[in-house]
Amino acid sequence: MSTIQEVQQEIVDEFAVFDDWMDRYNYLIELANELSVIDEKKKNNDYIIKGCQSRVWLNAEFEDGKVIYSAESDAIITRGIISLLIRVLSGREPGEIINAKLEFIDQIGLKENLSPTRANGLLAMIKQMRLYAIAYDAKSKKNEQGE
Repeated sequence: MSTIQEVQQEIVDEFAVFDDWMDRYNYLIELANELSVIDEKKKNNDYIIKGCQSRVWLNAEFEDGKVIYSAESDAIITRGIISLLIRVLSGREPGEIINAKLEFIDQIGLKENLSPTRANGLLAMIKQMRLYAIAYDAKSKKNEQGE
C-alpha cells in the first residue's frame, strides 16, 4: 500500500494536468461519482459533520488496526472533496491519520479556490476524520493494556 505522502503526490500530479479551476472542479465531480456510498442507515444526525454548509455524513470502522472511512454528501463538490480525503486517509492506522500532514490541499490550490463556507467544511471534515482516528487509537491502546 502506498504511503500517505505517495497518495498525496498522486493527487497533486492528477490535478497538475488541469490548467484552470473549472477543469479541476469537473475532475472533483468525476471523483464524487466514484465515492462509495455510505450505508443508508448511517445517513442520520449521528454521522453528520458539524460545520459543513452542505450535509456530509461520515462513518468510520476499525478493522485489523486500520480506520476505514465511508461518506456521503448532498453536494457534488463536497463529495469530491471527501472522496480525496478518504483516498488519502482510509485504510491507515490511527496514528498515521492523526499525524498526517495533508499538504496536497494547498499544493492543488483547493482551499484557496473554495468559498469560505466550503473551506470551513473541508476543515470540519478533516477534524472529524482525525477525531475518529483518535478515538480508535485510544480504544486500541486500552485493549492492548487489557482494560
